[in-house]
Amino acid sequence: MSLTPSHMVELGSKAPQFSLPDTAGNPVSISDFDSRKGLLVVFMCNHCPYVRHIRAGLAAFADRNVSPDFAMVGINSNDAQAYPADSPQAMAAEAQSAGYRFPYLFDESQEVARAYGASCTPDFFLYNQARELVYRGQFDASRPGNDVPVTGADLQAAVDALMEDREIPGDQIASVGCSIKWKPGNSPQ
Repeated sequence: MSLTPSHMVELGSKAPQFSLPDTAGNPVSISDFDSRKGLLVVFMCNHCPYVRHIRAGLAAFADRNVSPDFAMVGINSNDAQAYPADSPQAMAAEAQSAGYRFPYLFDESQEVARAYGASCTPDFFLYNQARELVYRGQFDASRPGNDVPVTGADLQAAVDALMEDREIPGDQIASVGCSIKWKPGNSPQ
C-alpha cells in the first residue's frame, strides 16, 4: 500500500469545468451545482484501501451535509482497464453498497483529475459559491491501521465554516492515499 499525498493546490484557485457520466451514464456538470453555496469534489475509487477505510464515514458525511445549499460529487479517474474494480459497472455497485447519495462520476480520459491537480484517492476539494478553492485537506487523521476513528472532523469543520460564513484556516493537512492510477503516458508528473 503506497502512500501518496495531495498536491495541496493553491487556495483560491477556480474549480475547473467538468461534464462526466454518473453510474447510470447520465452527464453531470459542475454547472448543475451553480446555485449551491458549497461544492465538494472528491477524487476517489472503489479499490483503494484508504477510500475503503473511510467509506462508511464518507457516506455518513454526505447524508449530513448534502442539501439544497451544499453539493458533493465523487470522481473516479483511475485507469479502469488496468484496474477493473474501478470500472463504471463496479462503481454503480459500490455506490449502492456503500450508500453513496451523491453523484459518482467516471473520468475516463483522466482530464478532469489533471485539471484539478488531483494526485491521490481520496483527494478532497471544497469550493465556495464563486467556485474558489477554500479547503484541500484530509477527511480526518484516520488511516488504515492507525486505530484513529473515522470522523471526517477536518473536512466537516471546513464545511461548517463555509456554510456559516466563517473563515476557513489555511493551515490544512494534506490528504493521503493511493496514487491515481494513470493510464500509460498520462501521468501529470
